[in-house]
Amino acid sequence: MHIVILVLVEVLIVIGLSRLVGLGFRSIKQPLVIGEIVAGIMLGPSLFGLVAPDLAVTLFPPETFPFLNVLSQVGLIFFMFLIGLELNPKYLSGQLEVAVLTSHVSILVPFSLGTLLAVILYPLVSNASVSFTAFALFLGAAMSITAFPVLARIITENNLQGTRLGTLALTCAAVDDVTAWCLLAVAIAVARTGDFAGAIPTIIASIVYIALMLTAGRWFLKRLTSHYLRAGRLSQLLLAGIYMGVVASALITELIGIHLIFGAFLLGAAMPKNEDLVRELAVKTEDFVLIFLLPIFFAYSGLRTQIGLLNRPELWLLCALVLGVAIAGKYVGTYVAARVSGISKREASALGWLMNTRGLTELIVLNIGLELGVISPLIFTMLVIMALVTTFMTSPLLEWTYPKKLIRLDVMEPESEVETGISTSAGSETYIRPYRILVPVANPSTQKGLLQLAVALARNYRQPAVVHPLSLIEFEEDYGFESTPIEADRLIAQRRQQLEQLINTLEPPETRSYVHPIVRISSNVARETAQIAVLDQVDLILVGWHRPAFSSNRLGGKVGQMLTTAPVDVAVFVDRGSDRLESLLVPYSANIHDDLAFILALRLLINNETCMLQVLQVLPPNCLKDELSHDLDMMIQQLPKSVRDRIEIKIVQAPDPIQAVVEASKNVDLTIAGTSRTWGIERQTLGRYTDQLAIQCSSSLLITRRYSQVTAHLASVLPEIISQEPTLRS
Repeated sequence: MHIVILVLVEVLIVIGLSRLVGLGFRSIKQPLVIGEIVAGIMLGPSLFGLVAPDLAVTLFPPETFPFLNVLSQVGLIFFMFLIGLELNPKYLSGQLEVAVLTSHVSILVPFSLGTLLAVILYPLVSNASVSFTAFALFLGAAMSITAFPVLARIITENNLQGTRLGTLALTCAAVDDVTAWCLLAVAIAVARTGDFAGAIPTIIASIVYIALMLTAGRWFLKRLTSHYLRAGRLSQLLLAGIYMGVVASALITELIGIHLIFGAFLLGAAMPKNEDLVRELAVKTEDFVLIFLLPIFFAYSGLRTQIGLLNRPELWLLCALVLGVAIAGKYVGTYVAARVSGISKREASALGWLMNTRGLTELIVLNIGLELGVISPLIFTMLVIMALVTTFMTSPLLEWTYPKKLIRLDVMEPESEVETGISTSAGSETYIRPYRILVPVANPSTQKGLLQLAVALARNYRQPAVVHPLSLIEFEEDYGFESTPIEADRLIAQRRQQLEQLINTLEPPETRSYVHPIVRISSNVARETAQIAVLDQVDLILVGWHRPAFSSNRLGGKVGQMLTTAPVDVAVFVDRGSDRLESLLVPYSANIHDDLAFILALRLLINNETCMLQVLQVLPPNCLKDELSHDLDMMIQQLPKSVRDRIEIKIVQAPDPIQAVVEASKNVDLTIAGTSRTWGIERQTLGRYTDQLAIQCSSSLLITRRYSQVTAHLASVLPEIISQEPTLRS
């Protein structure tokens, strides 16, 4: 019982640390899996055993290793089943000839370099009990592997699945995956029998079993699918049958002489790819596997990773050589094959970095090699470092080679071209840049008011306008089924349909032509919104208020991040449910954010001939100075009479400016206020918003934050006063 309790304590530590470190790596735009692998290494002799050796031995004694090994093997079996389940034939439908050539060259080159490297490493880091053939095959396989699951998630997170590069990378990785597993199966067979000739019966038996699984096995699995379609759900009985099949297939491949993981992978690959069945099966399986079992595998690998073995400069040089050969072999092989196939230099280079992703798949290969005794703990540690570095570098090198602005150009939005707007002056045509508003929409079913306000701000007969409802689908996990490219495309199509339904409810109907939705996958909503705003050159981000999960602040969470970091003007809409925009209130003081509030109110006033605006100035009691009202009056005098007649400047004296605004808001449809201390909505030094007005305001509220005084929201709408717009303040 003591051992069982100790193993449970270890599992508790492993899961907690894996999540913590994984989230830390996600915050620096790295795959979660990298953080989990690092967490495993931290628990081993490389860090924990070095810093607190006595405590490390107490918490992770050698007698618990067999228990961790069993749990990790079960996790690997079902993870490989999930990989096979996700290996959809659709990935092999695009640019197959180019992909087959590129993929096989990207395997052949690093595999060849790996076998040459084995000539150097074998006498230095191996022993006589391991045949050179087995060592060379394993090293070559380790060099040539690409982690399809991690690569697929990187493609999804970068919204590359709709581009030629993304399609080609997925196809190459799928072909690479199948080929690499076959190579690994041969390497295992050779390692277990001692030489290639002795491995031939194992290889033949493996081929026979693969053929049986893809014929008779697939026929039986189709019958299971038919049963699922009739029942309409994945029952516990059917799920038990599938899980039994996974374990049975794993046992058969182990008995054949390759490895447990191949049988599980093969069953997943042979499963009919009915979308509903695959989705339900993956969702029911992956949570326990990814959250509970896989971190144990990472910890078990980390306990066997001893970076301290690299205790001499020449060993670090060998490690650098292994890393250099792995990167160069994969990159050069991919790049050359892609260029020969007619792919551009930039795309070929990006493809080379993507194919260098090794991640978890590499760790599986290395553990098999260490378990069979083909590779020593020293070379195992070198190859783990290689796997981490090659996966870690993929995202930044991809961004450097193929930045988001180019991805944005390559992703074809299913929307009509935006009208540019041409005005004629003295017989010549003059281009007028459209006024653009970006509207992050978290829930299309509840944010009609937000989009209706955006349209009201944007539309004007003098200037073309574009409103972009932006829906960012955020994934919490790196290798959950929902973040596979095919499933991501389904979610994008579903969200786009919801946005189209929302757009079709906007009034008047002619305004709907201004609205063009953007749907993306994102790992960080606030950061992605800011990037899209810059790339699309938007004039304003109009975002709805959402209460943060762990705070009572109205302007915290993602909304607060946008207010703080977005390099464009931002307005936050607190919707009280009113559909009218006939009466506006702008509390005004000497603040650039209040300037933006006044300017946006003017846009609404100009765009709606029946709209009325009240500008409220609150002065302290017994204050006789009125410079602000004088400046405002000068500004208003420059407006056309049709606009000027609908503006009222009201000056009140009150000890509490916020309460004066709250009282005035009872008689209007919309209050527009800047993020000013005067109105209780300015970020304070302790990182909190006082947001008093957001809580107490009776009408709907629009909170404005100006980024640049150069942004001209009245350009072309009111050209006669455009020179005055940036300097409304005294």
